[in-house]
Amino acid sequence: MGGPEVERLIGLLARLPGLGPRSARRATLRLLQDPAARMLPLANALLSAAQSVRPCTQCGNIDSTDPCAICADPSRDTGLICVVENVGDVWALERAHVHAGRYHVLGGTLSPIAGIGPDDLNVGPLLSRIAAGGVGEIILALPATVDGATTAHWLTDKLRPLGVTLTRIGQGMPIGGALDVLDDGTLAAALGARRAV
Repeated sequence: MGGPEVERLIGLLARLPGLGPRSARRATLRLLQDPAARMLPLANALLSAAQSVRPCTQCGNIDSTDPCAICADPSRDTGLICVVENVGDVWALERAHVHAGRYHVLGGTLSPIAGIGPDDLNVGPLLSRIAAGGVGEIILALPATVDGATTAHWLTDKLRPLGVTLTRIGQGMPIGGALDVLDDGTLAAALGARRAV
């Protein structure tokens, strides 16, 4: 094995989601096989991102500009805001090209067990955006978990008096899913969300 520098690199890489110690060792070995072509560009990209990427003050997305590219895009529907739990959700929706409006990142969901309350969520800027006018619909795109449902219910109570239309993303049967492999909650949501054909 390598010296302390190599072990430190393996340890840091192993902390990344999806990488355990074995994957971190393989990645480290690959980087060290050609440091000039692999490691130095990665180090420079990490340094550049650490110095320039910040949360957008309007929506909570991360970008090197403020407002972020999505908030600054004049072709986006400013009257349609999709509320999500985290930045990864924004990236997933953008990758799928399914939302033409803007976003709002809460930075988490309400979780009494984890000690996350209403004051820990990024709700103030959302209320300001609604108060400024022009917002017609808020889409609650929160996870189908107890904490996600609790957060959606709390947000609904908070936003309903503001006169905006509130919608929630559909839940239930995934495309390509078979009934016999779905959990009871997903089956119940799918059956409850049925519509006429």
